[in-house]
Amino acid sequence: MKIGLDIMGGDYAPQATVLGAIAAYEALSEKEQLVLIGDKEIAVSILQENNFNPDHFEYIHTTEVIGMGEHPTKAVVQKPNSSISVGFQLLKEGNIQTFASAGNTGAMLVGSLFSVKAIPGVLRPAMTAIAPKLKGGLNILLDVGANADCKPEHLLQFGILGSLFAESIYNITTPRVALMNIGEEEEKGNILSQATYPLMKQTQSFNFVGNVEGRDLFGDHSDVIVCDGFTGNVVLKMAESFYVVALKKNFKDDFFDRLNYEQYGGSPILGVNAPVVVGHGISTPKAIKNMVLLSRDMAQSGLVDKIKQAFQ
Repeated sequence: MKIGLDIMGGDYAPQATVLGAIAAYEALSEKEQLVLIGDKEIAVSILQENNFNPDHFEYIHTTEVIGMGEHPTKAVVQKPNSSISVGFQLLKEGNIQTFASAGNTGAMLVGSLFSVKAIPGVLRPAMTAIAPKLKGGLNILLDVGANADCKPEHLLQFGILGSLFAESIYNITTPRVALMNIGEEEEKGNILSQATYPLMKQTQSFNFVGNVEGRDLFGDHSDVIVCDGFTGNVVLKMAESFYVVALKKNFKDDFFDRLNYEQYGGSPILGVNAPVVVGHGISTPKAIKNMVLLSRDMAQSGLVDKIKQAFQ
């Protein structure tokens, strides 16, 4: 298996990404090859500074970088030799089996849809985030930013994607899928929530357990929580802030440690024809390592094929 990593993406790239690649190498098997996509000369220099043999990696040299603030569609089209554009071309051609980047999220979404494309039947690919439960385990939240505006049928499909992700990556048997709402009652919520609830209630595609509220994010009422991308992104950023506040207040607790985004690596783009993971812009070497391992796990689990079967 060849695992593609964009070493130019992220606020602290390429230093953090190359150091993350070193950390990931220690956790990969001999059959798993990391392919670094970006400026080879800089990468080799960083590796040598850290007494790491550059021959452990493969390299695809690129000369362009898509900045974090660039327009996603324009950047992907106008910078064909950028690390993100080249990474997706390699993924499309089958020269790598997974692709991960902590770079421009919009460019990663556009690249996914332009290159490997959405799985037939998937209306809108979605991105996930992890919320740890107080008593152990985790909730998978989706969508967290790929789709700010959604229709009921989109949320229904997010339930399918999230359920398959929970089963395949986290070994959760018959995941409990809930709908994020402002009340537990069936009739609560805005027009989107009210229209989505009966679709989920009737589906045989996943184990729907009803509505949950924001206070249930860290509880054990569910395993997968579905919402539109606008709501999900607000919830995600709020949850991330708890960890930052705990650090600033010198508050040590295992639960708050599990809020640290570094542990989960990144957000998969579910519903496209290959494993793609988007890392946080501020990704550290630890986060990069876990982003690489998550993309590896997605490939090993056959998640993409399982999604294809579900949407046939």
